[in-house]
Amino acid sequence: MHDMKALLTDLYELTMAAGYWQAGKSAERATFELSIRRLPANRSYLLATGLEEALAYLLDLAFNPPEIDYLRSQPVFSQVSPGFWDYLSRFRFTGDVWAVGEGTPVFAGEPLLRISGPLPEAQIAETYLLSTITFQTLIATKAARIVEAAAGRGVVEFGTRRAHTPQAGVLGARAAYIGGCMGTSNVEAGYRFGIPVYGTAAHSWTQAFDSEPEAFCRLQQLLGDRTIYLLDTYDVEAGARNAAAVGQPFLGVRLDSGDLEAQSRLVRRILDDAGYREARIMASGDLNEQRIAALVRAGAPIDWFGAGTELATSADAPHLASIYKLVEIERGGQPRPTAKRSADKPSWPGIKQVFRGPGYDIVGLECESFAGAAPLLEPVVERGRRVAEPPALSQIRGRARAQLAELPAACRRLENPEPYPVRYSEKLQALCAQLGASR
Repeated sequence: MHDMKALLTDLYELTMAAGYWQAGKSAERATFELSIRRLPANRSYLLATGLEEALAYLLDLAFNPPEIDYLRSQPVFSQVSPGFWDYLSRFRFTGDVWAVGEGTPVFAGEPLLRISGPLPEAQIAETYLLSTITFQTLIATKAARIVEAAAGRGVVEFGTRRAHTPQAGVLGARAAYIGGCMGTSNVEAGYRFGIPVYGTAAHSWTQAFDSEPEAFCRLQQLLGDRTIYLLDTYDVEAGARNAAAVGQPFLGVRLDSGDLEAQSRLVRRILDDAGYREARIMASGDLNEQRIAALVRAGAPIDWFGAGTELATSADAPHLASIYKLVEIERGGQPRPTAKRSADKPSWPGIKQVFRGPGYDIVGLECESFAGAAPLLEPVVERGRRVAEPPALSQIRGRARAQLAELPAACRRLENPEPYPVRYSEKLQALCAQLGASR
């Protein structure tokens, strides 16, 4: 079955494409940049994620006959020349892409992605690129915050059942893994991306048997030393004693409700007294970074945290002010910088680069360079083809871990973090003033 991603867009992207074609502008080269206008509350950084899904979309973008027939049936296209539909039937992305590598911390006002190509090709991609990069960046950032709060204890992503779609659950699991989670409950994500998967049984398993001891024995027979017993279906203390009474090695237990600090202390004592000192305790149940940090500060003997709803939806910051702006267009073979001049939502003109130095960033023009600062945007697609094989997910995850560790601790604080130093080059500011775009 054809993956109908071509129509996963806003209508005006396609009406503009038709208009560009009819105005003779379909061959004009344009450059758009995707950035985040401002950061959500209590965020001083974002973890760039979603590039691989974005590139897969661009390089597979095509319109099949049923999709074109559907578009032709829409009244808004009634005045469009038949030649546009021929153009759309041959449509492929032939442009260039520069991007910040996945797993890189980024900040407000910095381009994460740059698309250069024929104007309709760069325009049509806007909606999908914003959607997939924004969502995955949100989840990776939320995961990084939760992992930071866990202070070395493992975090497993549990959120698919509360994600906004099953597909969001899969991509969210990947993003959470990049953000530092040790694994996911999502089997599809494990299969597609090689992420470790975790999970054994729910409350319904225990309820399905005549007694909790029977349910635990049956689970042990099934899973052996990988068993994790869920203790709070009835009574946590009795559940812990029933788990220990099975008398076989098991991986751990999970607490999913109630006073997790007090329960974890009680359960740890029961397991230790029974000789199961290596059995891990996992806590779950509407956990976020604040609740996890409080449990860690209290010294609760919890080894792993399962984060679901709050992580899969980035509940405290469920959206980003992401933008996709035209920054340059060629007219008669000559590049022309362009910017939006709105008093409330201005944009920076010109093709830009982000330069990262030790403890600061500079947003400047592509042609600039700064001693001691390295460019972050790198070419990933040239003339519609990938420049190189994508990095392994483990490499992306490692990059995220290493670069997050380089951020000042004050920038990573969960509450009222300090902003990271980002400045705009003098040449970029001069170009902005020349075009009359107020900042």
